Amino acid sequence: MSDPDDRSDHARLRELEERIARAKGVEQKPHMEEHYSQANLAWRMVIELVAGLMIGFGIGYGLDSLFGTMPIFLVLFIFLGLAAGIKTMLRSAQEMQRKQEAQAAEERTED
Repeated sequence: MSDPDDRSDHARLRELEERIARAKGVEQKPHMEEHYSQANLAWRMVIELVAGLMIGFGIGYGLDSLFGTMPIFLVLFIFLGLAAGIKTMLRSAQEMQRKQEAQAAEERTED
C-alpha cells in the first residue's frame, strides 16, 4: 500500500512555498490574479452597458407595440438605456478606483 503522505513533487513544493510565505508573513498572490481581476472588471462594465441597452430596447419596443407608435419610444428608451449603462459603468469604475486607493494606502501604512 502507498503511504498517505506520498504526494507529487509539485504539490509538496507548492505546500512548502505556502509555509515559507506564512512564516515570513507575506501574502502570496497567484501571478495572474491581478490580470484576471482587471479582465473581470472590464467584462462587468461591458455587460452593464449592454444590459442597459437591451432593457431600454425592450421597454421602448414594448411601449411602441402597445401604443402603435413604432420608432418613437424605441429610440427614446435606447438612449435612456445607454445613459443608464454608462452611469453604471462609471459607478463600477469609481468603486474599483476606491478599492485600489484603499489597498495602496494600506500597503503604505504597512511599510
